[in-house]
Order: sequence, then structure tokens, then C-alpha cells
Amino acid sequence: MTVRIGIIGAGVMGSDHARILHGSIAGATVTAVADPAQDRARAVARETGARTFSSAEELIASPFVDAVLIASHDSAHAKQVISCLEHRKPVLCEKPLAPTVSECQDLVDRQNALTGGIPLISVGFMRRFHPAYRELKDLLEEGAIGRPLMVLSSHRNVSSYPDGNSASTITNSGIHEIDVTAWLLNSPIESVSWHAPRNTALDGSRQDPQILHLRTADGVLTSVDVFLNARYGYEVRCEVVGERGTLELARPHLTTTNRAQTGSRSYTADWRPVFADAYRLQSQAWINALISGTRPALATAEDALTAARVAQALVDSMNSAGATITINHHQPSADESHAGGEHERTLTHV
Repeated sequence: MTVRIGIIGAGVMGSDHARILHGSIAGATVTAVADPAQDRARAVARETGARTFSSAEELIASPFVDAVLIASHDSAHAKQVISCLEHRKPVLCEKPLAPTVSECQDLVDRQNALTGGIPLISVGFMRRFHPAYRELKDLLEEGAIGRPLMVLSSHRNVSSYPDGNSASTITNSGIHEIDVTAWLLNSPIESVSWHAPRNTALDGSRQDPQILHLRTADGVLTSVDVFLNARYGYEVRCEVVGERGTLELARPHLTTTNRAQTGSRSYTADWRPVFADAYRLQSQAWINALISGTRPALATAEDALTAARVAQALVDSMNSAGATITINHHQPSADESHAGGEHERTLTHV
């Protein structure tokens, strides 16, 4: 069986997903591409042999498409996922599933209302498939360093994307750290606080860098620095400190050069070389599940909703001078949920 995939969005992520599915994934073929910029859609179509569509809705409804991968702008995700649900087509949506808590809750409710036991929505939190993160998780579960006490993480880019602000640093970049922290520790994030040093002079559109404190239900405190204009290269760090030692991801530099009595390391310009295996393994797991008719091992719509609640709590903390925000992970009905009502605020500063 071959699963015919339609790609929505032919920018950096969409074109990369198309190449991976076309060239590296068994059981998949890219048959359709849609993007408002038709030249980008045509370029991806030429590489993969796919046909182009003028709109996402037309692609989703096409009889030539069995499943959909969404890599469009964040603001379009919710509407496009709803269309996939209406056509009963499995969808892998890039993070975030939707920009707001209420939209994520609506998508969870819509999916739950459908008949059938296998969910249609998967979400692209690909770090769960990164071999280094998976090994770190396995070692934690084996008790290699005893009980974990704290996690020290960094998320650094060369430069920030052009259309963003301080909140989108959390909801678009920091959300990876939110999801992988809870997944790594097998414990939900129960409270958060937001902090910042002096701002870089290189970006006046947002506070950069930011410090995110995440406390999970097991008592582990995670500190994440998110620095989108770090300039020196793309880098993700993660060290878990336990009672009997530490575990740390290998640093993602490509080469070390030693010459003229000096040593230097080279870094990638963005995330794609660092997480290339993760994207490939995630895509293969998704296709395997579609072919076998089993539940995908990818992040779920519920996982994305949980991450959105934590992200919103961090935004609220940012807007409350770093107050600690306690998160309520109950699952309200769609008419009860709203972006600002998913957690309780305590007047504690940390």
C-alpha cells in the first residue's frame, strides 16, 4: 500500500517535508502541493512529481490525496485541520496545532466527536523522535542518574523570524521545549514563570533572550533560555541533573577544526541538519501507522492542547512581571474554554 500525501505550504518546512516523504519514506508518495505562492508550489511539484492546487481546501478534498501534511502559517492551521476532519483524512500538522488554547480545544472536541477509535490528528513535535533525546529518555527511565532534580535547556537561533513578538517566541519556538520537557520527564508541567535579562540590541520587535521556568508535577524544575538572535549558530542544549549524575545531549556542532594553535567548532545555520533524523523517523512512524491502521506514535492533539495551555501561562506570566502561574490541565468543553481561563495565577515571584 502507498499513502498519497498532500502538502499544504511549500516554504522551508513544507518543501523539506515533501523531499523527506518523496525520497526517504517507505510507503509514501507526494501527490499534491498547495501554497498561496504558486511558484513555490510548482518548484516542489517538479521535485516530487506532484500536482499543484490553488487552495488548501481543494487539496484536502482531492481524491488523489489520502492524508495531509500541514506546514502553512500558524494562523491557518486550525481552519485547515478542521477541513481534514470534515473529509475524514489523517493529518500531520506542524506545531503549533493552532495559535490559541481555545482553537486547540475546539480541534480536540471536533476529533472526539467523530466515530472511530484511531485519531486523525498528529502533531509535529519531532524532538520526540530525535535519537539523542530518545536515548536520554531511555537512560532516565532506567535510573541511570537516579531521580532527576532539574533540567537546564537552551534553544538558540542565528536570528529571529521577521513576523513575531515576545509572545510568539514562546508559542512558536519555546513550545518545543514545553512539549519535550513533559515528555522527557513523563510528568505534566504544573506551574511556570517567565523572566528576562536586558534585551539584545539586534531585535527591537521582542524581548530576546527569555528565560522560562517550568515545574513539573514530579517536582523537577526546568530552566530554559530561548535566544532567537544568538548569531553564532543554531544550537539546542539539554542537561538533566539527577541525584547520582547528569545526562546531556551531545552538542550539535558539525566539525571541529584544529589549526594554527587554535580550535574552532562549526554550527548549523538552522534546525534542519540537527533534526534531520527526527523528521525522517517521525514521518516514517506516521506512514507506518496509516498503512497498518494503528494509532500513530506521534504527539496527539491532546498533547498540543496541553502545550498550548503551558505556553499561554508563560505569556500571562510575561504580562504579569514574572508571576508564577499554576496551570489547570482539566479538559473543558469548547464553549467553556478561552485563552486566558485555563489556569490560576498565584502572586509569587521566582
